[in-house]
Amino acid sequence: MAYKNLGEFVEKLDKEGQLHRVKVEVDPELEITEITDRVTKAGGPALLFEKVKGSEVPLLINAMGSFERMSLALGGRTLDEIAREIEELTKPKTPKSFVDKLKFIPTLMKLANFPPKMVNHAPCQEVVITDEPSLYKFPIIKCWPKDGGRFITMPAVFTKNPKTGNRNAGMYRLQIFDERTTGMHWHMHHDGARHFRMNKAEGKRTEVAVSLGGDPAVIYAATAPMPPDIDEMMFAGLLRNKPVEMVKCKTIDQEVPAEAEIIIEGYVEPEETRLEGPFGDHTGYYSLADQFPVFHVTCITHRKDPIYPTTIVGQPPQEDYFMGKATERIFLPLLKLTIPEIVDFNMPMFGVFHNCVFVSIDKQYPFHARKVMSSIWGMGQMMFSKIIVIVDKDVNVQDQDEVLWRMSNNIDPRRDTVFTDGPLDELDHACPIPKAGSKMGIDATRKWPEEGFTREWPEDIVMTPEMKALVDRRWKDYGLKP
Repeated sequence: MAYKNLGEFVEKLDKEGQLHRVKVEVDPELEITEITDRVTKAGGPALLFEKVKGSEVPLLINAMGSFERMSLALGGRTLDEIAREIEELTKPKTPKSFVDKLKFIPTLMKLANFPPKMVNHAPCQEVVITDEPSLYKFPIIKCWPKDGGRFITMPAVFTKNPKTGNRNAGMYRLQIFDERTTGMHWHMHHDGARHFRMNKAEGKRTEVAVSLGGDPAVIYAATAPMPPDIDEMMFAGLLRNKPVEMVKCKTIDQEVPAEAEIIIEGYVEPEETRLEGPFGDHTGYYSLADQFPVFHVTCITHRKDPIYPTTIVGQPPQEDYFMGKATERIFLPLLKLTIPEIVDFNMPMFGVFHNCVFVSIDKQYPFHARKVMSSIWGMGQMMFSKIIVIVDKDVNVQDQDEVLWRMSNNIDPRRDTVFTDGPLDELDHACPIPKAGSKMGIDATRKWPEEGFTREWPEDIVMTPEMKALVDRRWKDYGLKP
C-alpha cells in the first residue's frame, strides 16, 4: 500500500490506535522534545501537536518511532518481507522454459515501474510564496538546551550532480539563522556535500530544494545509504510499489515530491560558511559547532493546510533508531550481493549505527572473518563502522547477549583483534582528529587448525531434542508457569 501523502499516513495511524493528538498549546522550544523523549522511550504513539506556540501549522513527530509504525510507514509489510522482495528483484533467476518466462514477466514489470513520474500541478504548490518567504511560519523546534538554535530535523534535501544531472536526496539538519537563511549540515562523505564541492570547484552556486512530508516511504528513502547517483526517489518507488510523482520547483532547477507538505527552495553559495551548532545528536552527545555552508531561501511552497513533520535525536532509543533498523533489514540483501558469506548483521542500539556492528558469516576458509571485516570497511557508509564483531553462522546476531557471550569466550585478544585506520563518522567525538581514526575488528569465530589453533575446540552445551520434547509435554505436570 502506498500512501498518497502524509495526511493519509496520519489517518492510518489514527485508525490503528497509533496516534495521540495533543490539543493544548505547547512550546516548540524544548517542551515538545521533553514530551516526545518520554513517549518514545516508553514505547508510546506518534504525536500530533495541534497547537504549537507561534505557528498555525500542526506538528507531527515520532511517526515512525516503533517497529509497528515503521512497518505501517512502508505499506504495512514487515521489514523482512520488504528485504525478501528486494532480494528477489536483485537476484532474478534467468528464465529457461516458456513457463519460467511467464513467471518472470511480473518482476520485469515491477522493475519498470520504479522511476519517478513528472506532473505539472502539485499539492505541495497550492500556496507559493516568493515575496519575502519566511521560515518562521512553521513550528520549527529547538530540541535540547545547548542547541545552537531551532533546527529542521526531518527534511529530504535535494541536489543534483552538476556533471550528470543525477538527483540525490539526503536527510541533513538545517539550523535556522533567520527567516530566510539556515545552515546546511552536509557531512563531507555524503552526496549532497560532494555535489556542493563539484559546484564550488567551478565557482557556482548549488541549487537546493528541501522537502518536508509526503508518503513516509519518501521521507525514509532520504535516509537510505544508496550508492552515488542512484535516485532515492526510485528506491522510494520500489518501497511503495508505485512511482513517486515529482514536480518542477518554482525558482530553481530541481524536482521535488508533488505530494510533500512543504517545499523550501534556495541555493548555497560556493564560499560562504557560518558557525552551525551545537546540536544534541543521535549519539547522545552534543555535536560541536563548526563552519558549514549557508542555505538561502528563495521560495516557499506548501499545501493549503500543511502538517510539519519533524523528529528529535538524542540518547537512544529515538525515532531514528527504528528508521535505522529498517535500513539494516532492508539493505541486508544488497550487502550480501557484495559479501555473500554474510548470514546476518545487527547494528545494536548502543552502537548508534556506526560505532558497533555484529556480523555472522558462513566461514569457509582460514582468516575468513578478517576478509569480511575489510570488505565491510570498504562498503559505502559501512566504512564508518568503528567496531566489527564477526561470529559463526549459527550465532543469532540479533541476540546481543549471545554475541557478547561468544565474543567473551571465543577470542584471544592479541590473536583475534585487528586494528586499522580510516575515515570515521563526522559525529564521532572520540577520534584523535575529526573524521578519521582507528577501527577494531574482533574475530569471535571458532578457530581452525589452519589459523594456528592446535588445541581441541570445545562443543557447546546443548540438551538432547528428546529430553526437550519430554519436558515440553510434561511442563504443566510440574506446576510451573509457562
